[in-house]
Amino acid sequence: MALELKNPHSVMAALQTRPIDVTEIRLTAGSAQGNWGDVADEARSQRIPVVIKKSAPQKMKRRQSEDQGRRTAGSVGLVKPRIPAVLSELFPASEQGAETGGLWLALDCIQDPHNIGAIFRTAAFFGVRGIVLTKDRSAPINATVYDVASGGMEAVPFAVETNLSRSITQAKETGVWIMGTSEHAEEDVSAFSQDRPWMVVIGNEEKGLRRLTLEQCDVVTRLTPTGIVDSLNASVAAGIMIARFSPFGPGTK
Repeated sequence: MALELKNPHSVMAALQTRPIDVTEIRLTAGSAQGNWGDVADEARSQRIPVVIKKSAPQKMKRRQSEDQGRRTAGSVGLVKPRIPAVLSELFPASEQGAETGGLWLALDCIQDPHNIGAIFRTAAFFGVRGIVLTKDRSAPINATVYDVASGGMEAVPFAVETNLSRSITQAKETGVWIMGTSEHAEEDVSAFSQDRPWMVVIGNEEKGLRRLTLEQCDVVTRLTPTGIVDSLNASVAAGIMIARFSPFGPGTK
């Protein structure tokens, strides 16, 4: 079943990477300009139907005129969700992480789709090589995730796994080191560097990493607060870790 995406950047990314999965563009009257206009032009060039809805009531028109520059209310793209990769595609046995470098992520039971979408957006920005998500006790990969990711869902390979422990084992077998994150860790993130390929594991928004996940990590680190707020949103913490350990992050020499 196709997802109704409201972010034109998410729809455009799908059009440019997998147009066969974009089934229709539905625009409100007068919205075929700006970002949505670009989406409509790209869709027509791919021979994908573009439907213009009837004019909105006068009250709605006034409201929309006040929101110029924002996404046009009511315009959507119908896009089929991506099929997750198999784990061997994220960690090929023939490709040793220690030789190729890079950064991977694992999300251990992240339950807010906004967090998942934000993590994918940051991961796409910094060139993360892949993300492993847990199948159970995690938010579904729905339209909210795609919209918040703003195109990031099309750029980062991902796998959805029932057994995160097995995923970690497979990553280790290709030379990737596993870094857990926990507010209770003894070592600060500053103790580690981009000297090896890492898979950073981000835990649940409330409970953090599960015990079995922690036991499989090569190292466990924390982001030490320096102000009065002692915790971070999961996607913000993930963004800091991505920026620090990505080969393309600000710490790269």
